[in-house]
Amino acid sequence: MIELPEQLVQVFNARMAYESVPLEDHTHYRKWLRYYVDFCRKYSHPYADPASLTFFLEKLASKGQPQPFLSQAKETVELYYRHLKNRRKEEQAPVVDHHVDARGRNKLCAGGSDWRWVYARLENEIKVRHYSKRTLQSYRSWIRSFQTYGKSCDAHSLTAEDVKSFLTHLAVEKEVSAASQNLAFNALLFLFRHVLGKDFGKVEGVVRAKQTKNIPVVLSREEIDRVVSCMALPYSLIVQLLYGCGLRLFECMKLRVQDLDFSAGMLRIHDGKGKKDRTVPLPALLYEELKEQIERVTALQQQDCEQGYDGVFMGGRLNAKYPNACKELPWQWLFPARTLTLLPEEGEMRRYHLHPTHVQKAIRKGVAKAVLTKRATAHTFRHSFASHLLQANYDIHTIQKLLGHASVKTTMIYVQTVPSTTMKTARSPLDF
Repeated sequence: MIELPEQLVQVFNARMAYESVPLEDHTHYRKWLRYYVDFCRKYSHPYADPASLTFFLEKLASKGQPQPFLSQAKETVELYYRHLKNRRKEEQAPVVDHHVDARGRNKLCAGGSDWRWVYARLENEIKVRHYSKRTLQSYRSWIRSFQTYGKSCDAHSLTAEDVKSFLTHLAVEKEVSAASQNLAFNALLFLFRHVLGKDFGKVEGVVRAKQTKNIPVVLSREEIDRVVSCMALPYSLIVQLLYGCGLRLFECMKLRVQDLDFSAGMLRIHDGKGKKDRTVPLPALLYEELKEQIERVTALQQQDCEQGYDGVFMGGRLNAKYPNACKELPWQWLFPARTLTLLPEEGEMRRYHLHPTHVQKAIRKGVAKAVLTKRATAHTFRHSFASHLLQANYDIHTIQKLLGHASVKTTMIYVQTVPSTTMKTARSPLDF
């Protein structure tokens, strides 16, 4: 197997950072690029020809590579193609020096300044504060958009006026939602304060997108049962947990066998949104199905151990703290992935939990088969959980605790999803 030139590795790393490829996937992307370059050299295929990618994927499929690996290899090569395309544009573009913009400030054009140090420091600052990977991906994406809008000007020369101009651009020209605009604002605030070490100041006069409060879609119990009946295991069990325990999708995917306490009738959600733990009642109706699911997980764990696999992903420093726990039953995912994940640098094969996109696709198919008149997603079952508890006269603060909301104001939105019991219900004049 050939080794990639150091310069190519560096620019490809920069490209992955620019396109917000998760850091944990960088090793896999470099591996697929190395395989692709080796394939092209061996079979005399042009590197930049999309037909070469087709032949490369066919070769991988013939060697029995699973579909997730084929998809990742395809994404890697397409990323490499975009790098080649941008490099050709830069070679053909005229050389442009510094120029002064309308505010009398120097900017860089045609290639601009190097922002790799910004993304490296951003990642460090996020990890130091123990923010989630999703926060890192979101902030990196908005900062990349900000960099593109400013034509990669020198990051040290950025001011609050640039932020104001960018946010106005998002609201007026891009017409993004208020939530997206606020998220972009938070990302840039973090950039200034913790990455650039500059005073953000006040950003006044920004055209803000109009905030809208949408009432959540709620399914009836009969509609939920119809959706569940149209789904196969383990997806039907996942949907029942989403509804029966009011879980977010990622909270359900991260459940391990040890999180189920049948004797106490409780389910423990570890490391939920905001790094918070909580417990919720475990539906007695699901006891038998959950025990059968644990039996399937036990059989899979024994099979993995017999074949010499390296257990499940532990996360953080748990693998170093408990080196043997990854093969123990309590630490196994309640909903394990169908295929193993290769860690090339460690030379290990580990099992991850079921990917959320697989669940989302299964829910879309189940909703379509159930022929619902409402648009339902994974989060709809969490909305239904809260609304049905409120309809059953549960206290709003109890529901807030079960949902894991930081403020009761967030939970109050569900008041609008149930008919009032203290006021006369409005009727249409046609029914008089």
